[in-house]
Amino acid sequence: MISLRQHAISLVAVFLALAVGVVLGSGFVADTFGSSSDAQDEREQQLRDENQQLSSNLNAANNFDAAIAGRLLGGSLKDRPVLIITTPNADEGDIAAVKDNLNKSGAIFNGQLALTEAFISDQNAEKMRSIIDQSIPPGSELRTELTDSGGRAGDLLGLLLNLSPEDAEPQVSSSDTTAGLAALKQGGFVDYANGAVKPAQLSIVVTGNKFADDSGARGQVIGRFAVAFAQRGSGTVLVGRTGSAEGSSPIAVVRADPSLNSKISTVDNVDQATGRITTVLALTDELGNKQGAFGTGPGATAITPE
Repeated sequence: MISLRQHAISLVAVFLALAVGVVLGSGFVADTFGSSSDAQDEREQQLRDENQQLSSNLNAANNFDAAIAGRLLGGSLKDRPVLIITTPNADEGDIAAVKDNLNKSGAIFNGQLALTEAFISDQNAEKMRSIIDQSIPPGSELRTELTDSGGRAGDLLGLLLNLSPEDAEPQVSSSDTTAGLAALKQGGFVDYANGAVKPAQLSIVVTGNKFADDSGARGQVIGRFAVAFAQRGSGTVLVGRTGSAEGSSPIAVVRADPSLNSKISTVDNVDQATGRITTVLALTDELGNKQGAFGTGPGATAITPE
C-alpha cells in the first residue's frame, strides 16, 4: 500500500512541474510581446490563458501542501526538542511557518537564537574568535582543524546548545551555556530572549534569499557555522528561500564542498509550503544519520526525502 508520505511526495513532484510551467509560460508570453499579426495576438492570448490556469493550479497545490502538512508530519518529531537559529536575512514569515510545522510534528520548541550582522561580517572575525576562545567551558576543547570564525563559532555553540547524541543530555553545565551565550550576546554576535534558549536534540538554521555578489565571505561563515554546529548534535538542517542555493549563498557553499554537504541536510525552497514540509522530514531523517540536498535549486538531489 502507498503510504501518505509517498503519496504526498508524488503530488509534490506534480506541483513543482506546474510551477515550472508557470515560469516558462510567463517567459514565453513575454518574449512574444510586440508582434502585430492577428495570429500572433491570438496565440499570445492563448498563452496568457494557459499561464493563468497554471498559476491557479500552483496556488491550489500550495494550499494542498499547507492542508496536508498536519497529517503528513503529525507525530514525526513527537517530544523532540528543536532549536531554531536565524541569520540576518531570514524571512519572518518563513520562520513562523517552520515553527508551525514543528508544532504539527509534535516537536518541543527550545528557543530561537539569532545570528547578527556582526557575526557574519569579515571585519569582526578576530573579535569573535577571541570571545569564542575565552568562552570554551573548562574541560572542553574545540576541534583544532576549525580555524575560521564561522566554524569555531559553530563548534562552540554546538557544544553549548546541542544535547549529546549519545544520551540526549547537555554536553556542558547550564552555567557554562549561560556564560558562553551571554559573552557572544554582549559582543553583539548573537541575540536571544534571556532564559528562552535551551539545549536541543535537533536544530534548523534558517537563512533567506540569494546573497548579493558583494556579500564577501558571509555565505561561507554561515555555511561553515551550520556544519560545525551540526557535528556536535543529532541533526541540523540548513534551509533558505528560492535562490539560496546560488552564488555565494550558504546553501551553495555547503553543496559545493563535499566535506561539508555530507554532514548536513539542506533545503532551498523554505518559502514554499513544499519546502517547509521537507524541512521537518529532513530533520526526521537526520535522526537516522541520513543527509540530503533537497529542493529545486542547484545541487539539489531530490525534491524531498523519500
